[in-house]
Amino acid sequence: MADIFFAAVNARYNHTNLAVRSITAYSAKHWKEAYPDMPAPSCGFGEWTINQPLLEIVRGIAAEKPRIILLPVYIWNVEIVTRLIPELPKVIQNCVVIAGGPEVSYRAEQILRQIEALDAVICGEGEQTCLELAHLYAVQKAAWNPAAFLDVAAKIPGMYPKVRSTDATPDIRFGGVREPLPDLGMLAFPYPEITDPDNRIYYYESSRGCPFRCAYCLSSVERTVRFMPLERVYADLQRFLDARVKLVKFVDRTYNLDDARYIAIWRYIREHHNGYTMFHFEIEAEYLSSAALDYIQNVPAGMMQFEIGVQSTNPETLKAVDRSPDTAKIAANVARIPCTIHTHLDLIAGLPFEDIASFGRSFDGVLRMKPDVLQLGFLKVLSGTKMEKYASDNGWKWMSSAPYEVLSTPYTSYDDLLFLKDVEALLDVLFNSGSFAAFIQYIGRSGSYWQFFSAFAVWCRKQHLFDDAHTELSWFEYVFSFCKQDVRYPVLAELLRYDFLCTGKKGSFPAWYIRRYDKDAHRKALEAQGILPHTGSDAQTSAGTRTAYAQSEYDVFTVDPADPEHSEQGRQYAFLFLYPPRAEKGAGETRIIHL
Repeated sequence: MADIFFAAVNARYNHTNLAVRSITAYSAKHWKEAYPDMPAPSCGFGEWTINQPLLEIVRGIAAEKPRIILLPVYIWNVEIVTRLIPELPKVIQNCVVIAGGPEVSYRAEQILRQIEALDAVICGEGEQTCLELAHLYAVQKAAWNPAAFLDVAAKIPGMYPKVRSTDATPDIRFGGVREPLPDLGMLAFPYPEITDPDNRIYYYESSRGCPFRCAYCLSSVERTVRFMPLERVYADLQRFLDARVKLVKFVDRTYNLDDARYIAIWRYIREHHNGYTMFHFEIEAEYLSSAALDYIQNVPAGMMQFEIGVQSTNPETLKAVDRSPDTAKIAANVARIPCTIHTHLDLIAGLPFEDIASFGRSFDGVLRMKPDVLQLGFLKVLSGTKMEKYASDNGWKWMSSAPYEVLSTPYTSYDDLLFLKDVEALLDVLFNSGSFAAFIQYIGRSGSYWQFFSAFAVWCRKQHLFDDAHTELSWFEYVFSFCKQDVRYPVLAELLRYDFLCTGKKGSFPAWYIRRYDKDAHRKALEAQGILPHTGSDAQTSAGTRTAYAQSEYDVFTVDPADPEHSEQGRQYAFLFLYPPRAEKGAGETRIIHL
């Protein structure tokens, strides 16, 4: 049980909540030096997900019998946390319920008036504020009285307590601005225990703040950037490496700010890498230096992945939201990122001056940067951002509740945005999945990505394909049917056949698939690769032969999938596909051999 309990409601099980861990670890680290003569109150945290039943979360919190409950509130959990708060005082007597985080910090008084059961809001960084709250609780613990606690809490910087009396409306007070921690080295490592490292994402910050002013982003509100000391970062990263955490995500709003510093962190990762852990960074591509781009050329696969916000290629749009319009430099730098580093580019629909035609050009422009994944997002008009006032003054309409997504703009109608939702769905199926790689590459080389995706979206809507979920096998059939009307059909059909075999061993072949199989050629190809002994060998067994055929495929194509435009007319291109054993976890990818 815990006197002070942090209840984190995450989007998914595999997400770890950095905030509650950082705050509890900070209090544990600094309590004795701050209050050497006073025993520390018990402090703990628990994690749930937005998909769990509300009463299950209530039960888990109530089991701790806390006096003070603190809830971090974000865009993804505000709905369930808002429903959760009123239930807590009903089952936990004399408790104080406090919320913090971006969904309440920028409108504390409004939230406190809306949610009667909410006693206080924390604004700004929570580490020092919560340490002082814990001290206040320790002082008052023997004669615990929630009203008296909140009355004194009004003097703590960063606090918005609701001070109640029996004969008046609650008085919302403000303890003043909480200054950010001057030295991030004061923070404790937030993960003293690392559990389930294979399946959970571990979030990590080596800096706080962002120097950029993107109008739609809350990070632009805090303009001071502070860095964790490098030696401390190295020690923290080593703990992740030693624990063999599968994925560590740096939450630094822009990782690559200080050239010497961020390259030094990459160097440490590379020199100490365990061959397993992936590190994720949010990168401002325009500011990647030549030295940084040179350094990453030899980074092995599986070590790093980059998330890069392009958002638009329309200069007028980028200027309106205070982003650099130099997309040519962004494209040039992205082109220099080696294929061993997984790249994830972002595009936002609903921005100023971006109508459907402009968005189509941005869509093509970003896909021509050849990302591994393109995330098409939709503008969210967040409280506290410059975009909130801009949108309000200029006729934007957006959702009144989370996620505050745009519904229409002066440039994109509601119907336009619904159409882009269809395109987003197809982008995930055809591009981000990687299942149609050769097909999509040819689409881009022979025409416009946007023209194809938008036309296919219209076709799919007419066929009612967005009404239900579909298997990968079904999507191959739908794409094949759609492409029959395309002048490039002969090539597109061959590339679909090739991609179909790349996705794994098939138990059977659908009606659309034209197979040009030759069992004797298949056997000779397996023999040439040393997978089967040559015909007549005593070492050849029926069991080994069955396994070899079960884990491979052979077919012939009329175009070269790697270079369809320069395929020789009348020539046949034979390929052997070698699949990893299905039973072996992480056995590798399909090997494709051009015979």
